[in-house]
Amino acid sequence: MLDRRDLLKFATAGGAAFLIPLEGSAPYAAPRLTAGTGALTDVAVPEDTFTTPSPARAFAAPDELGDLAKAAPFAHAMPVLGAMKPAASHSGRSPRSGRTVMTDVYSMRQHKARVEIVKGLKSTVFTYAGCFPGPMIKANRGHEVVLEHHNELDNPTCTHLHGGRVPSKYDGLPMDVVGKGGHYTYRYPNKQRAASLWYHDHSHGTEAENVYMGLYGVYLISDEEERRLPLPKGQYDLPLVIRDARIEADGKLSFARPIDCPHMLVNGKERPYFKVAARKYRLRLYNVSINRNIKLRFADGAEFVQIATDCGLLEGPVVRDEIELVGAERAEIIVDFSRYRVGSSIVLENTAALKERPEIMRFDIVREAKDRSRIPDRLAEFPSLPKPSREREFIMTSDPTFLINGKSYDPKRVDVETTLGSHELWRIKNIDSPGHHKPGYFIHHSFHTHLAQFRVIHRNESPVGPGEAGWKDTVSVPPGESVCIAVSWSGYAGEYVYHCHHLGHSSAGQMGRVDVKPR
Repeated sequence: MLDRRDLLKFATAGGAAFLIPLEGSAPYAAPRLTAGTGALTDVAVPEDTFTTPSPARAFAAPDELGDLAKAAPFAHAMPVLGAMKPAASHSGRSPRSGRTVMTDVYSMRQHKARVEIVKGLKSTVFTYAGCFPGPMIKANRGHEVVLEHHNELDNPTCTHLHGGRVPSKYDGLPMDVVGKGGHYTYRYPNKQRAASLWYHDHSHGTEAENVYMGLYGVYLISDEEERRLPLPKGQYDLPLVIRDARIEADGKLSFARPIDCPHMLVNGKERPYFKVAARKYRLRLYNVSINRNIKLRFADGAEFVQIATDCGLLEGPVVRDEIELVGAERAEIIVDFSRYRVGSSIVLENTAALKERPEIMRFDIVREAKDRSRIPDRLAEFPSLPKPSREREFIMTSDPTFLINGKSYDPKRVDVETTLGSHELWRIKNIDSPGHHKPGYFIHHSFHTHLAQFRVIHRNESPVGPGEAGWKDTVSVPPGESVCIAVSWSGYAGEYVYHCHHLGHSSAGQMGRVDVKPR
């Protein structure tokens, strides 16, 4: 039997994470775990390991910042995120369904590490298993993932699987934090369609700082429906984890306002390059910035094809030449690099850049390659939306502080009570004027629901475009605008939250509690 003592042995062995060198990319390696066998008991965390979250930390004021590191774009090869190897895998019979369930077991230490973000400088970051970003986990639909986290940081932490449909006790609720020396085991059933999810810290009051410092990683769920599609696979299927940062001349990663964060990172490196073949690639785009929007386009204005939103494939492909992502939002696109000659390069830009350079990364076309992939006209089947049982309204404000419906987050107060299996319409309004400014923050909001996935029905009473019409867990709510979403509560009863995913906002209280009751 694999018990807590075995898992602790695995944890002290080091993180089983690595970044694969591919197409001229930069390698990074961490020690591998030794696999074990047997069944896993459901581990409860002792009460005394839970810690009250700290008050939200403010961004550094401009006069507190040091000299900025001067970085030349495209000095780094972009690392390719490699999949973490399970410490153990086993099968067992589900007590509910009687079916055989496969389980992969992982263990991660949360600790500080020194990494090179800007060429020639070492920066101290927070890591999962010693990696920045955290190691990628690949899961299969219906196969359980068990993930034990060990906190070796001074900050309290908890881990949320963003976009995951998981029981409440494994959701990473904001107050279920673990202090230094503590540990907690999460179980993810993965009973949902293929999607590009991610995991990150969610400790209330410290989540913005913890994520900014590095506590985030990619979590991919695949299924048979997705695998049957002739989309680019293997080395031609790449997550691009994008965020802003501020690196000082001495290498320090400073917790600063977006306007003071001119360094744009992809997979942990500042404005990298990546060598590609002249063929189609599937790019999974992540905006993990804690408080900024990005708008991505190629410098030559070339078109690409969007195939997915946050929670999985669209019904059909959508041709675009620019895509906007708010904090925590994801999209998947197909880019055909065969339109460029071998030996040429093309830059991916952020047209929503603040004071910084617009470049995000550069693709270098270095070789020819066979390409049997294609983009089908039909990607997924979407059922009709059920008739909603009720409507709710959420007013988001930013002045004098960040509130939803005039209230700041109180974990003891139930803001929404609903029933498992219910369908609702939520109208979310950002009533701040477009010209309103709050120092250090974007006044855009990034509305995120835990447990529930939703469909965006309209913006400002107008139907949304096809690129936003898929299943989502995060939606942009710009100043002066309103969004209507169809929310379906399925999976598990229990306590969950909804909040702005510009994490400076949620750290300051822009969050509410929702209790999902059994039928």
